[in-house]
Amino acid sequence: MTPNPSADPTDETRRLLRAVDELTVLNRIAQAVGATSTYQEVIDELVKHTIRCLKAEQVVISLVEKNADTDPRTIVRHRASGGLPEFHLTQGLQGLILVSNAPFLSNDPQHDQALRGILLPESLDSLLCVPLTVKGAIIGVLIACNKKSGNGFGPDDQRLLAIIASQSAQVLENARLREEEIQLEKMQRDVRLAREIQLGLLPDAAPEVPGYEFAADSLPAQSVGGDYYDFVPLSGQRMGLCLGDVSGKGVPASLLMSNLQATIRGQAHANPDAGSCLNWANQLLFRSTPVEKFATLFYAILDPENHQLNFSNAGHEHPLLLRADATGQEPEKLATGGLMLGILPDFSYLQNTIDLRPGDLLFIFSDGVTDAENPAGEPFGEGALLRLLRTHRSKPAIELVRHVGQAVAEHAATADQLDDITMVALKRLDEPRD
Repeated sequence: MTPNPSADPTDETRRLLRAVDELTVLNRIAQAVGATSTYQEVIDELVKHTIRCLKAEQVVISLVEKNADTDPRTIVRHRASGGLPEFHLTQGLQGLILVSNAPFLSNDPQHDQALRGILLPESLDSLLCVPLTVKGAIIGVLIACNKKSGNGFGPDDQRLLAIIASQSAQVLENARLREEEIQLEKMQRDVRLAREIQLGLLPDAAPEVPGYEFAADSLPAQSVGGDYYDFVPLSGQRMGLCLGDVSGKGVPASLLMSNLQATIRGQAHANPDAGSCLNWANQLLFRSTPVEKFATLFYAILDPENHQLNFSNAGHEHPLLLRADATGQEPEKLATGGLMLGILPDFSYLQNTIDLRPGDLLFIFSDGVTDAENPAGEPFGEGALLRLLRTHRSKPAIELVRHVGQAVAEHAATADQLDDITMVALKRLDEPRD
């Protein structure tokens, strides 16, 4: 590089020294940031070293929320020393930089026309802002407040802050992506664990009751779901059976489902009939869950000696009872009961008791069966379910449940499963199967 004979040697020396200082600062920042492991640590180191090299009272990093239509979110404010007021920079100021996508410097922000209408802290006497960009996209704003010398920020400060921002933006983005990846892996582990726990709560196998067949299946719409079924052995060879559907999906719904299952199991042994069991379960659920949470539930008690079924329906889909001697007729729908569980604390549930005759079939299901939609948005529907039950009613209960599950899956084809699909089948045999 040929020296400029007209240049002032003193100016050249100052520029060289300033360049060395800037490189030293950038190298120090790069080393400090590179040695950190978390997103917050990267931000803290960046803020700390920027304050030091710009000799500012405070530096603020304001990052744009990802996948959101909201305004920028300031995630860190850092003061150089104790006792100084913490500036709460408004979204209007941050938005000014995001819109312009250019540096902004003001050493009289209280009277700057460019900041007119933007509420600023009274103690703010100098301001320097530069955008943080990655591949042309703004990810946030780097803001320095109040030059400690009292003379305000100059062009050299603006250039240095712009260099810091350009060198740091990708580091910040990489740290954010790394943190999101770690959080996603943790969430996936938690979901897998929740799925294992939930599967462990379902019965290992259908109960064996002389003269009867049971079968059940449950397919959650997500990794974990809010549907559940259960078989509860009771005194005198009686068998409690239920199918529930709690509000919501995913992990929150699975937690409420676990709560409901434990409640029903406890109350089933303490109450001799279905209505009183739901009365107590409703009170307990109301007290232990938020107001927006509720559950539908069909609960029944099978008495195999007298071939009777005592039941109560808490706002659930009406189970279908196909009588062996009523071929072609509409099924009986077991609707007696009341409101969904968890709505009112002192609701009294009605109950009913029916006789089960040889060949009778009871099919209990969640709304995920009939509401399953195909790619055209058409639901599977109760009519299709009833036709399947009539066609396969003579088959073992486990095959009947499998046929329904396959038919629903074929109907849905490539459409997303929007709700949990759960089924329980109960048959009184004409004669014991081999």
